[in-house]
Order: sequence, then structure tokens, then C-alpha cells
Amino acid sequence: MKAVIQHWYTHPAVRAALADLADYRSTLATAIEIQQVPAPTFAERPRSSLVSQRMQALGLHDVEIDELGNVYGRRPGQRDRPALLVSAHLDTVFPADTDLSIRYEGDRVYGPGIGDNSAGLAGLLRLAEVYQRFHLPTASDIWFVANVAEEGLGDLLGMRAVIDRLRTRLGAVVVIEGCDFGSLHHQAIGVRRFRIEASGPGGHSWGNFGTPSAIHVLVRLAARLTELNVPLSPRTTFNIGTISGGTSVNTIAQHASMLIDLRSVSSAALADLVNEVYRLVEEVALEQPEVHLQLTKVGDRPSGAIPREHPLVQAAVAAYQMVGAQISFQQSSTDANIPLSLGMPAVCVGLTDGGNAHRTDEYILPANLSRGMQALLLLTLAAGTIEG
Repeated sequence: MKAVIQHWYTHPAVRAALADLADYRSTLATAIEIQQVPAPTFAERPRSSLVSQRMQALGLHDVEIDELGNVYGRRPGQRDRPALLVSAHLDTVFPADTDLSIRYEGDRVYGPGIGDNSAGLAGLLRLAEVYQRFHLPTASDIWFVANVAEEGLGDLLGMRAVIDRLRTRLGAVVVIEGCDFGSLHHQAIGVRRFRIEASGPGGHSWGNFGTPSAIHVLVRLAARLTELNVPLSPRTTFNIGTISGGTSVNTIAQHASMLIDLRSVSSAALADLVNEVYRLVEEVALEQPEVHLQLTKVGDRPSGAIPREHPLVQAAVAAYQMVGAQISFQQSSTDANIPLSLGMPAVCVGLTDGGNAHRTDEYILPANLSRGMQALLLLTLAAGTIEG
């Protein structure tokens, strides 16, 4: 694919677009505009409306917000061939009342969600803009989509709906994240998430001492979960993300719950880990029958991959190398999980560098947005020629 990327790099209209993208200020301004609109998972509508308005202003075809809040816009291609999907997720991990103030410090721009994924959404809109403004030739339709429910318990709900809707039309998928410039994700790890709930009789901490506590039983289970043995290869992980319950310090808890996250690059290893969790829940339940334990699956992100030799991966490598990036191959859970799990060519790429993701002091280094956008343009031009 190096020759294909080289061809586009020397194309006169593309050269003009690349020169325009060298100025990152427009992309940064759009990222901040988006970042200022709260978009917790399952509450992305205000941000969906903003992105839809921007797509309409760019003159994209078939601009629509679906029932979930996914935003679609299409740029028609020159020939009847499989389309390219370019997506970025709308949601953030931050509650709606989070202080979204922006702070500049040195070469960094700080703000909750500025990198994940306001910069990615800004990149999506900036990409559509240069295609339109410079009348770039495209062999296939390009669907520009801003999707909901990527984070946390969203469980990739938005991307599932997007793929259901467009699957028969697509030849390739490019997913945009705001950060991790030069990181290429073509291997999707599997993720299972469970809520474990405990419920018991409860009572007063003095008068009913000895009555089983939902919290005591749950933390006993949690302690055993932390002692699970998982393989280093294939890489497999677990995490207890939250524990909650009880009503006061002097009350024997009637209810308690926790959320756990299980991951692996191997579907077999992940299945073994899930089975171990079920075994431990049953074990603790038998030891304390007065407290009822219930395990509910609340997340199921499927795994999948395309080989490093695939033309889409090679196009991404060539595009990022063309702008001087150091390539890093990563295994991860992103919106690309959905198409990859269905055998569709997909990669997830980052636009700039940053840090402190999912923290209120999250930041990006905006100067690299120029190279990230240039690589993204070259990648999508090449990807439009790939047919599954």
C-alpha cells in the first residue's frame, strides 16, 4: 500500500488539502466546541445535534440522527463499490454536571474529554470538510458517523446499530480516537462485564449482630476474585471497578453490588475466566445461603482481528509513516471490535498525543493534530479502494 499512499500524497488536490491540515487551529477549535457540550453515555443528544448541524453545513448527503443518537452523513463516491465508514464516538465518561473548563499550559490543552473523544469527533468533521472543500476524488461512498455508547456500560451499542444498518454496503471501517498518535489497533480484545448483587435480611449492627450482611458476603467474594490466576500469554485481565451498598455505618447491609471487568485477547481464555467467576459466586453462595447472590452480564464486547498484512493495516502504516509517525501496534477494546468480530476490515487510529484519559485533568498536545489529520486523510483515501 506504500505506492497507493505515495500516489495520493502527490495528487495536486490532496497536496492542497494536506497543506490546509498543517494548521491545527481549526481542528482544535472544533474539538473545544464539542468538548463544551456534555455527553455522558446514554445522554449524548445535545452533542449529536451539534455534530448533525456541522455535517449539514458541510453539505453531506443523508444527514440523520437515528433513534439512539448516532449521527450519519454520506459523501457520494464516483462508482458503485463498497463504501468506507469513518467513525468517532460521541460519549464521554464524565457526568453532565462536570466542570468542562479548558486550561492552557505550555504546549498542552487541558479539559475533561478533550482527547477522548472531542478531538476524534473534531477530526471526523475536519476530514469531511477537506473532502468537500478540495473536491477530493473518492471511488466509493464515505459514511461519516458519530456514534453513541462507546464508553463503559454503553457496550458499543451505537456501533452495533451503525454496523447493522450499513454492513451490506461497507468495504472497510476506520475508527478515530483523539489520542495515541501512531498507535494502530487491528486486534480487538474480548470484554465481559458483570454486575454481582447481594441481598440479605439486614438489621441493626448491635441488636442483630451475627445476621449475615450483604456487604460482608460481597467483599468476601471480592477477595477471592482478586486471587484469580490469569495467564500472561494470552494476555488476560480482571478488575473490580465499583462496590456499593449499605445504608449507614450502624446498619447490617441488606443490599450491595459490584461491577467487574474481564478481558482477554483469547476468546478461550476469556471463557475460562468467566467460568471461574461463576464458580466463585456459586461457592460463596453455598457458604452463606441467607444472602442471595445474583450475577448479571452487563457488557459483552466481542473479539476479532485482521492480520497485520491486511491491506487496510498496511495502508494505515504507510499513511502514518508518511507523516513521520512511529508505529505502535496495540490490542484494545474500541468501536472497531464490532466490525472486526464480524470479519470486516477495520482499524482504530489516533490523531494526536495526550494523557490522563478519563480524568478531569485530561490533556492533548494539539500541535500533533496536524500530522494526525494528514495521516487520516491519506489512510481514508487508500481505504476507499479496499473491498473486504
